[in-house]
Amino acid sequence: MRNNRSWLKPATAAAGAMALGLSLSACSSSEESAGSDRPENEIHVLVYGDAANTVEEAMVEQFNESSDVKVVLDKIPGAEYQQKLQTVIDTDSAPDIFFNWGGGSIQDYVDADLLMPLDDFIEEEPQLRDAFLPSVFETAVVDGTPYGIPMRGTQPVLLFSNEEVLAKAGVDGVPETWDELLSDVEKLKASGVTPIALGGGDEWPILMWVEYVYDRVAGPELFDAALAGDPEAWDTEESREALGMLRELVDTGAFGTNFQSVKWTDDGSSTLLASGQAGFELMGSWAYSTHQTNSPEFAEASLGYGEFPTVEGGQGDPENLVGNTNNYYSVLANTRYPDTVRDFLKLMYSDEFVQEQVAIGNLPTTTNTEEFLDQSADPEYARFQYGLVEQAPAFQLSWDQAYPPSATPVIHGTMADFFSGRIDEDGFIEAMQGL
Repeated sequence: MRNNRSWLKPATAAAGAMALGLSLSACSSSEESAGSDRPENEIHVLVYGDAANTVEEAMVEQFNESSDVKVVLDKIPGAEYQQKLQTVIDTDSAPDIFFNWGGGSIQDYVDADLLMPLDDFIEEEPQLRDAFLPSVFETAVVDGTPYGIPMRGTQPVLLFSNEEVLAKAGVDGVPETWDELLSDVEKLKASGVTPIALGGGDEWPILMWVEYVYDRVAGPELFDAALAGDPEAWDTEESREALGMLRELVDTGAFGTNFQSVKWTDDGSSTLLASGQAGFELMGSWAYSTHQTNSPEFAEASLGYGEFPTVEGGQGDPENLVGNTNNYYSVLANTRYPDTVRDFLKLMYSDEFVQEQVAIGNLPTTTNTEEFLDQSADPEYARFQYGLVEQAPAFQLSWDQAYPPSATPVIHGTMADFFSGRIDEDGFIEAMQGL
């Protein structure tokens, strides 16, 4: 799950995975340098195209003022990002640096010897590691070797709301418990709005609901066991309880009847919330900056936020989080200008970087972040986020980022099929065991 995500239709999943595998194995012996078909004295940085690009643009502009080798920022629209990256990463058009989510999202590239281990950079400049919160930095460490530098902000998933819509429906803010959420759904339906906006057309927003309910019911241990290779973790009493709760939520009409045709990536679901057509939306913390950019009046007057509800009797700590610990910059092993790359990465813990990020509502994971929270566009929101991340007993990486990219189509397709009713609990369990 990500801000920051793309998806492949289930019908193309096998072909996409096969193409990725072939391209990676073929390129591992290539002697071409990244971007070797490009002009001299420039490096290319590939990023996920969204509202947060203003910070990347500012960092590039600052760097280019004093560097002989210039940075060129290449932005790819969010829905196309992963597929585009897979297409170019083993070609002469490969970027020198690229945006990712750490974890499983870079595992295949590491296995194919495409990425540069960052140990030498860190030995030359220890702050490339020491300037970041250790738990966040570790997400891009693969088999003991660092392959990524945090480059945006931590992204816990929060329950956002339209406070004006809630008030009209008689709903008292973000629900604290699952039972309160179910009650709020009925009140919002009665008031004539969609209770919960959901970008089901992208598929990955559905995953956020599944991750949190599983965490609240079973704790993070269930997914950790599954990720470690235990398929039986999916076929447990806790797993079936979580699926039953999700089925009940969908069947009550919580997400309306056309959520499969709504997308986050084209601002569809966020517009439902901002325009007063929905009461809630579960989304990564980046939603704040999206609303700030697209609907500033709504963000100023009516945007609410809170934690995911607790589940009575659940094994998961109510302060647990799911989401993305951060986004990362990784480096192609055959970049032509490694010294320039290293110097550009050093900006990711600069005061200017932190100030630019907090100004758009993001929360960097540098050790100096707390000094700048009062400069945020909304200091209250920044401190709320910071407190959640600081206090969370567990911060579970999005499932589609914990697994390698080849698993993403299966994960997204399974979520979509379950929410649409095309598969039942047994179908869900069987699909996830296949990972």
